[in-house]
Amino acid sequence: MAGIVLTRCVSRTLLSAAYGAKTIRIRGSHRFYRTAFRRTATALTSGRATFLLGLPALSCLAYEAYHRVQSSAVVQALEKEEVLEQADYLYSCAETEKLYQLLLQYKDSDDAEFLWRLARASRDLSLLPNMEAERKKQLVFEAFEYAEKALEKDDKCFAAHKWYAVCLSDVGEYKGVKVKIGNSYIIRDHLETAIKLNPKDATSLHILGFWCFAFAELPWYQRKVAAVIFSSPPTSTYEEALDFFLKAEEVDPNFYSKNLLMLGKTYMAMKDKEKALLWLTKAKEYPAHTLEDKEVHKEAVDLLKKLG
Repeated sequence: MAGIVLTRCVSRTLLSAAYGAKTIRIRGSHRFYRTAFRRTATALTSGRATFLLGLPALSCLAYEAYHRVQSSAVVQALEKEEVLEQADYLYSCAETEKLYQLLLQYKDSDDAEFLWRLARASRDLSLLPNMEAERKKQLVFEAFEYAEKALEKDDKCFAAHKWYAVCLSDVGEYKGVKVKIGNSYIIRDHLETAIKLNPKDATSLHILGFWCFAFAELPWYQRKVAAVIFSSPPTSTYEEALDFFLKAEEVDPNFYSKNLLMLGKTYMAMKDKEKALLWLTKAKEYPAHTLEDKEVHKEAVDLLKKLG
C-alpha cells in the first residue's frame, strides 16, 4: 500500500493512487517564440552591450584589445540568444528529439539557461511512447543532473527551481516510498521559490496546484501509511489547490488544457457542480493539438457525463 503513496510530479505529479492520471506533458500554449530581430535589439540595448554606447578613454593598443574582447562577448551573447530561440521554437513544436540533440551540445555549459532547458528536454524524451525502460531511467537521472547543475549555477533562476522540483520527483520514482515522501517537502519548497522569483509563470502555479490536489485527495488509509514513515506527512486542501489553478489561469488564460481540467475536478471535489461544469466544458472544448490535449478532452467528456 505504501508503494502507491507518491508518483511523478507534473507529468505524473506526486500521487498516482490519489490521482490516477496518465502522463502529463508540461507544454501548453506558451508564447516561446520571439523574432531574431527582437532578441538582437534587446541584446544591443541592454547591459550585455552597453559598452557600444560609450567606451572609456584608452590608449590605441588598449582600445584594440578591449574591442576584440568585447566584440567576442557580443558574438557569444548573440549566439546564445539564437540557440535559446531555436530551442524554444523546437519545444513549442514538440520536436523533442531535435531539441535534445541541440541542447546536448551545451551539457557542460555554465549557463543555467541551457542547463534547465536540457533537463526539460531529457525529461520529455523519457516520456515518449515506447521508450525502453533502461533508457527511460537513464534520461530521468540525466535530467535531474542537469537541473541540479542549473540550480548550482544560478539559484535565482526560477526555471531552474521549477525543473529541479519536477526532476526530483521523477528520480524519486526509482528510490522508494520513503525517499519520495521526503522529497515532496523539497519539491514544494522549490516550486514556491520558483513562484516567488517569477509570479507570472503559469506552469509553476499549475504544478504546485497539482501537488496540493494530490495530497488533498489522498485517502485516509494512505495518510496513515504516510504517517508511519513520517510523523507529519505532507498535507494540503482542495481550496489551496484551487487557488493555484486559478492564479495560473489568471496570469495566462487558457495556457494549458490540463489546468482547465484540474479546475473542473477541484470544483467537483468541493461539490460545486455549477463551476465544475463550466471548467470541464472549457477543457472539453480546448483545441486538441497534442496527445495530452486529446486525453484531457476524453476525461472532461467522461466527467461531464457523470455530472449529468
